[in-house]
Amino acid sequence: MSGLQERNSAVALETESSSSKAINEPSPLRKMISVASIAAGIQFGWALQLSLLTPYVQLLGVTHTWSSIIWLCGPISGLLVQPTVGYYSDRCKSRFGRRRPFIAAGTALVAVAVFLIGYAADIGHSIGDKLDEPFKLKAVLCFFVGFTILDVANNTLQGPCRAFLGDLAAGDARKTRTANACFSFFMAVGNVLGYAAGSYTNLHKMFPFTMTKACDIYCANLKSCFFLSITLLLIVTIISLWYVEDKQWSPEKGDNEVKKTLFFGEIFGAFKVMKRPMWMLLIVTALNWVAWFPFLLFDTDWMGREVYGGDSKGDDKMKKLYNQGIHVGALGLMLNSIVLGFMSIGIEWFSRKMGGAKRLWGAVNIILAVCLGMTVLVTKLAEDHRRTAGALAPPTDGIRAGALTLFALLGIPLAITFSIPFALASIISSDSGAGQGLSLGVLNLAIVIPQVIVSLGAGPLDALFGGGNLPGFVLGAIAAAISSVVAFTVLP
Repeated sequence: MSGLQERNSAVALETESSSSKAINEPSPLRKMISVASIAAGIQFGWALQLSLLTPYVQLLGVTHTWSSIIWLCGPISGLLVQPTVGYYSDRCKSRFGRRRPFIAAGTALVAVAVFLIGYAADIGHSIGDKLDEPFKLKAVLCFFVGFTILDVANNTLQGPCRAFLGDLAAGDARKTRTANACFSFFMAVGNVLGYAAGSYTNLHKMFPFTMTKACDIYCANLKSCFFLSITLLLIVTIISLWYVEDKQWSPEKGDNEVKKTLFFGEIFGAFKVMKRPMWMLLIVTALNWVAWFPFLLFDTDWMGREVYGGDSKGDDKMKKLYNQGIHVGALGLMLNSIVLGFMSIGIEWFSRKMGGAKRLWGAVNIILAVCLGMTVLVTKLAEDHRRTAGALAPPTDGIRAGALTLFALLGIPLAITFSIPFALASIISSDSGAGQGLSLGVLNLAIVIPQVIVSLGAGPLDALFGGGNLPGFVLGAIAAAISSVVAFTVLP
C-alpha cells in the first residue's frame, strides 16, 4: 500500500507541477483575444462618453466653461482607483483568480452608472426639476453621481484586463506587444460601435419607452446607446471570464513582509526603485496625454460650435446646427476608430520598419501635433464661410471633409497611445519582477495627472480666449510636438 501511495503522490506532484508550468507559460493567442475583447465593451461606453456626454451635460444647464470640471471625475478616479485595484488584484486570493473578481465588479458598476446617467433628466424631473428651468440642478447631481461611478467602473475594468493580458503573456515580450495590440484593436471596435450608435439620430425608436416628458430625442438616443453598450459588455465579459483560466495567487516566501507594507508605501516604493526606462516612459506618456485630452474632451463640441457655428444655449436654429455638428463629429470619431483598428493590427510591422517603438512613437506624435494645429485652419475657414453665406449656413462639403480627415488621421497616433506604453510597462515590470497590476497603475498616474491639469485649465483657458475650443487644441499641439522630441531623444 505504501508503494501505491508513494506512486499516487508522485503522479499528483507531477500533475500539479505540469499544471503550474502550463499556467506560467504564455497562453494561446485565442485566450488573449478573448480577454482583449472586453475592451470592445468598455470602449463602446467610453466612446459614448466622449461623443455625447459633454453636449448632454450642457443641455442639462452646465456651461461650456464648467463642463470640463465634470470630466475631473475620470482622472481623479484613475489616480486613486486604478493603482489601488492593480495593487490588490496582484494579491487577490479569490478562488476565481486574481483579475476576474475585479473585472466582474467593474462590469456590475457600469450597469448601475449607465442607468443613473441615462435617466438623470427623468430622475431630476421626478424629484423637483422643472422642464422650463435652464439649469436642472437635481438632474446634474444625478448625472454627476452616475458619471463618477462610470469612471470608477472603467478604471476597475481596464487595469485588471491589461494586467490579465500581461499574466497570459507570462513575460514573453512579443506576446505582450501582441496582446496589447489586440486590446487596442478591440478598443477600436468598441469605438466604431459607440460612435456609429451616437451618430444615428433615430436609435430611440428601438426603445420607444426612452422618450419621456423630461427626456427629448437627444436624451432618448443617449439612453438607447447605453442599453446597447451594457449588453455588449455583459456578453464579452461573461464569455471571457468563463473561457479563460485566471491564475489563483498564492503568497511566496517573503510575502509576509510585503503584506506589512501599506498600499501607498508600495506606490512610493515603486517610484523609488524605478529605473531610467520607466521614468522616460512616464514622461513621454504624460506629455502625450496633455496633447490628447483637450481634443478627446471637446472634439464633438468643436464640430458643433466652431465648425457648424451652433450653440447649445442658443435658439432652436442654433441648437439644431449644434446637434448636426455633434452627429457629424460622432461620424468623424467612427472614422478615427476604423483607422485606429487597422493601425493596431499593423503596429508590429510598422515598429520593425521604423526601427523600433521609440521612432514610431516619435513619428506619430508629429502627426498628432500637425492635426491638432490644423483644427485652427478648419475653424477659420468655417468662420469665413459663415461671414459670406450667413450665420446659420452649415459648412461647405470641403470644410466638412477637412474636419473629418483630421478625425481619421488622428486614429494613427491614437493606436500607438493605446498600445505601446502599456506593452512597454508590462515588459519593464516583467524584467524587474514587479507586479503587472501595480506597474500599470503607476503608468496610469502619468495619464491621469495630465488629465487633471487639463480638466482644471481647459475651461478657464478657453474662456480667456473667447470661450471656444481652439486654445486647448493649440496647447495640445505644442505638447504633442514636445513629446515627439522627447520620444526621439530620451526614450530608450
